[in-house]
Amino acid sequence: MNTKKIPELLAPAGTLDAFKTAILYGADAIYAGLPGFSMRARAKIDIEGVKQGIEFAHEHGKKVYLAFNLFAHDRDFQNMPRVREIIEYLKPDALIVADAGVMMWVRDNFPNMPIHVSTQANICSAASVKFWQNAGASLCVLAREVSHPEFCKIRAACPDIKLEIFVHGAMCMAYSGRCLLSNYITGRPSNRGACAQLCRWKYDVILREVESGIEMPIDEDEHGAYIMNSKDLCLMPRLGEVLESSPDSLKIEGRNRSEYYVGSVVRAYRNAIDAWARDPKHFNPDEFMADLNVLETRGYTTAFFDGGLPATAHNYETTKSDSMYHAAGVVTDIDDKNIAFELRNEIRAGDEITFLLPRDKFTLKLDKIINAKNGTEMPKMSAGQGNACLISRELIPAQYLPQMEKYILAYKHK
Repeated sequence: MNTKKIPELLAPAGTLDAFKTAILYGADAIYAGLPGFSMRARAKIDIEGVKQGIEFAHEHGKKVYLAFNLFAHDRDFQNMPRVREIIEYLKPDALIVADAGVMMWVRDNFPNMPIHVSTQANICSAASVKFWQNAGASLCVLAREVSHPEFCKIRAACPDIKLEIFVHGAMCMAYSGRCLLSNYITGRPSNRGACAQLCRWKYDVILREVESGIEMPIDEDEHGAYIMNSKDLCLMPRLGEVLESSPDSLKIEGRNRSEYYVGSVVRAYRNAIDAWARDPKHFNPDEFMADLNVLETRGYTTAFFDGGLPATAHNYETTKSDSMYHAAGVVTDIDDKNIAFELRNEIRAGDEITFLLPRDKFTLKLDKIINAKNGTEMPKMSAGQGNACLISRELIPAQYLPQMEKYILAYKHK
């Protein structure tokens, strides 16, 4: 029997739908931005949306942590009375901070509130963990740059504080989101959730002769255009080693991602963690990796897991996804006869869509496209404006019907 600690699976939520989808697919906890005061200030969820998400999570026995991880200027502290009101209204289970001044403010105003130190604090050592622990932190989110051997040493040196690591999501070309390019070139500060992602842009290298001002482009080979474009972090291939090292929380990046992405990633890691817990000696991540490979990503890398960043961690050719699949839609309603399926991409009669249930999946061919608004049959239907089609419950295999509910996702071949 496996006696190892099973870590919390922590999912992102930038929308209320993502909140609910992540919980449906197996997240133990959700992190969301304190509106206007976090790394994802542009996430599409307001105070009331976060309140509904927290209530939904608590109804399902899950926790919610609010990101309050901006680096505060003096002018920001002028807004703290309003921030206090918001936190009291939302009632989160913890606050995620990065700034020492903000942490002192939280300790003074919410002495019983658990404090999680954000990846923005760039914690890379046991000494830093102990510093934040002494300052009042109950959990430290380690920087993505910490290797697995380093994590094991930190875990051994810091046994009495919770440690969280990222296992999946976008990588920043700077130390965990501390890039200045966006602020410098566009005036959009990354720490306030407004990053323009200049690392994803295509660049041309130009040689300028100073005295004459003549510019001469330098020839590039096929690997020279996207010079800062990191692939996405994915530790699924090494998840067994991750779990053996006893982290307290595994974090998925993606508060600006769709509910389809969030639900799909949570589902893959939930099922993988549970499979490892049942039989760690025979755990095989390949099945769960296959579920991640259908997502549209920039490609995957294990990043700093083994130490130095490998040359394969960047995609120099393109920022486009090479996945052959994309989101088809999400179930929005069910009655005695039909399932309402709201589209995320165009579907055509004859398309096959694969439904992702929390534990299972099955593929269904749509011989007919029935418009949910008026019941008419159509050869195809585009996404947008709440467009949805009706799928007869009779088409769903009986063994899967008990798992069919709102927020169930599906994908299709491009």
